[in-house]
Amino acid sequence: MEVEGAVDAVPSAAVQDQRHNLPMVKKKEREYQGMFEYRKEDEQIIVRHLIHDLKPRIAVTLLPGLPSYILFMCIRHTDFINDDEKVRSLLTATINAVKKVIKRRHEDLETTILWLSNTLRLLHNLKQYSGDKTFQAENTPKQNEQCLKNFDLSEYRQVLSDIAVWIYQGVIRALEERVQPMVVPAILEHEAIPGLPGQKPMGMRGRSTSVVREIESPLDIQKALDVLLHELKGFHRLLSFHGVDPELIVQVFRQIFYFICASSLNNLLLRKDLCHWSKGMQIRYNLSHLEQWVRDHRMQARKQTEDVQSVCDMCDRLSMFQIIKILNLYTPADDFEERVPIAFIRKIQTTLSERTESQEQSTLLMDTKFSFPVRFPFNPSKIRLEDIEVPEVLNLPTLKKV
Repeated sequence: MEVEGAVDAVPSAAVQDQRHNLPMVKKKEREYQGMFEYRKEDEQIIVRHLIHDLKPRIAVTLLPGLPSYILFMCIRHTDFINDDEKVRSLLTATINAVKKVIKRRHEDLETTILWLSNTLRLLHNLKQYSGDKTFQAENTPKQNEQCLKNFDLSEYRQVLSDIAVWIYQGVIRALEERVQPMVVPAILEHEAIPGLPGQKPMGMRGRSTSVVREIESPLDIQKALDVLLHELKGFHRLLSFHGVDPELIVQVFRQIFYFICASSLNNLLLRKDLCHWSKGMQIRYNLSHLEQWVRDHRMQARKQTEDVQSVCDMCDRLSMFQIIKILNLYTPADDFEERVPIAFIRKIQTTLSERTESQEQSTLLMDTKFSFPVRFPFNPSKIRLEDIEVPEVLNLPTLKKV
């Protein structure tokens, strides 16, 4: 019996062959619809982990705009189940959380840039998947299938746009505060052309070199231009890392360069020691570095039909007051250079006074607080919603991919 039992315990070769020849059971690969299902009671956890607790150093390691993609995929599920109360609650919680984070961390430039990018990405997603044909031109057939079926969220799009403007203005203020101490040393005082005299012009020797900067800047003048360019590079890197739209990056630097130019000109108009030919050469040389930086980062002015008016507005001439002021301030660099004759200045003034009032500004100094209107061009995404996963670092196991 023992022998028989031992024999029965070992499958015969025929049985083994039969098992090997059985067809394999393959698990069917699931097709996802590009949504995340969540319980209503988990809403605050989702908002906290995606918005309140997200640090910029973590965000830069993820897909740019990932929090907004995840939130939109949750919105899609509320649309799928046609739960208008749930979508209203989620959008309200999201908007309030973003506003709270910006108010609490408004001095943290990287946080404000992070949520400028994400607010706009959520806005773009709400447009792209709205079902409005205006925003479907670049959609794939699958993306058109994923458009919202039950909800019109256009009013929330306007709220998000307003919040994005508010965040953008905060970013601009922060950037201007960062560059402000560098402008005069880098643009007006930095002297890098070898052989040009850096001495004060005749009549200025022995006097104070500044009537505006009563307290000397702690910034080394000879390093100031490099420091300013390094700061601009850092701004550009932050904006790019967090996925800010390229068109908006151009607008950011348009505003920053206006501020740099306005601050430089205002100081020039109030400083006689800067109004001579050798200093003019040095200033032009310093400005050429900024121009080259713009070219290197491919942010030259656009030349499309819709940009004509903005280019005209931005490239206006100096006012009569500014030109006459500079001519009066101009000081010969040495005994061989002539002063600007009074008769010449009066002739210039007469000629300039013939300009129409619409071409002329009545103030001497430029308004450093002036802001260009900001635009948020629609920027659809090619990212497939069905491919998006929630990384473990976000700690959101309650989300169920559908």
